[in-house]
Amino acid sequence: MPDIENLDALSSGELHDRAVRLAVSRGDVKFLWDLLRDIPAAKAAAGDPRGGQDDILHVTALIRDFITAGEGEVAEGLRPVYLDYLSNTGD
Repeated sequence: MPDIENLDALSSGELHDRAVRLAVSRGDVKFLWDLLRDIPAAKAAAGDPRGGQDDILHVTALIRDFITAGEGEVAEGLRPVYLDYLSNTGD
C-alpha cells in the first residue's frame, strides 16, 4: 500500500492522473463513477455552485469535467478522493 505521506507530496493534478490511470487500468468503474459524482461538489467548493448543478443535468459536461478534474481548484477539491483511492488500492 502506498505511503499516504508520499502521495500527499504529489500535486493534485498528479494525484488525479495516477488515480484515473489506475482506475482505468483496473476497470474500476465504481471509482470513476464516484469521481464523476464528486465533481459538482468540488466545483461548488471552488466557487462555482451553478456549474455543479449544470453538470448533473448534462452528461457531456460531466465527461468534460472528468477529463479536466486534475486541474486548478477542482483538482484541489478532489484531492482527498485521489489520496483515499491511491492509498487504499495497494499500488
